[in-house]
Amino acid sequence: MSQPSPDHILQTGLAFWASKTLLSAIELGVFTELAPGPMPADALKAKLGLHPRSALDFLDALVAMGFLERNNGLYSNTPATALYLDKGKPSYVGGMLEMCNDRLYPFWSHLTEALRTGAPQNEGRVGAIPLFEQLYADPDRLKAFLRAMTGLSRGANISIARRLPWSGYKTFADVGTAQGDLAVQVALHNQHLEGIGFDLPVVEPIFTDYAKESGVDGRLRFQSGDFFKDPLPRVDVIMMGHILHDWDLETKRMLIAKAYEALPAGGSLVVYDSLIDDDRSKNAFGLLMSLNMLIETTSGFDYTGADCTGWMKGAGFRETRVEHLVGPDSMAVGIK
Repeated sequence: MSQPSPDHILQTGLAFWASKTLLSAIELGVFTELAPGPMPADALKAKLGLHPRSALDFLDALVAMGFLERNNGLYSNTPATALYLDKGKPSYVGGMLEMCNDRLYPFWSHLTEALRTGAPQNEGRVGAIPLFEQLYADPDRLKAFLRAMTGLSRGANISIARRLPWSGYKTFADVGTAQGDLAVQVALHNQHLEGIGFDLPVVEPIFTDYAKESGVDGRLRFQSGDFFKDPLPRVDVIMMGHILHDWDLETKRMLIAKAYEALPAGGSLVVYDSLIDDDRSKNAFGLLMSLNMLIETTSGFDYTGADCTGWMKGAGFRETRVEHLVGPDSMAVGIK
């Protein structure tokens, strides 16, 4: 028998090389600079302010990794980076990666300590103000953060808007709506529906502006509230996207129970996250996201579809199912 190769071990152990190269490219604005069209190396170096020592290695590494193309000495975006990493496009997902570069990259260097102690390793580790307290105190930063979350969630939001059997419903609420892209996509794809974005009061102007820009403000409204303290809106469908994984098991069950209480008979609860596969062996992103909850929160964790449907049945939902959406994201649906 041939000896096993160490390639996968080495590639994974050194994966931070590739990750940081991409994150630095986003930070420098490589893909946005190339949005107007191909550019020679010298011009691109000058635009980005790169030192000549390593500029070509950096640009060609992006070519080798599949993030740039190079033809006849001209560098250009790939179709994917042109769509998702150009800051001028609404499909930009780099905002989330900018946050990873600024915050998560150094925090993850303390993963071993987190695994040994169970304690978060974010700003609180050094006594700084937690991220969300900072964000909610600064409207401009909050808007940028929520826009980044929209980029990360857009594909799953569109999938939910198209795939849920919406014809049997009239009203919905997106709980923890943030900028409101899930609510907006559902309204855009289902002209008969009226919806609510439910979140803390500081989010209202951001949600309202986004709904208006998207042309659905006539059928969407904002309802301020705190899902820990206030009842949830009484609608036909309640949605929670990337919400439950932030919290401990008791809180997860409490929020599902609140949704059950607010829904009518036949109403649906839709929960989506990067649900871990039931065998806990395939959705590596979901498992790594759960480790990120260890880094970022005091008690949050990701979970399997079977976990979530079990919690739904425990709250009284008579019928449950799990459906894959896009990428690592899946939704669990409970019908009252």
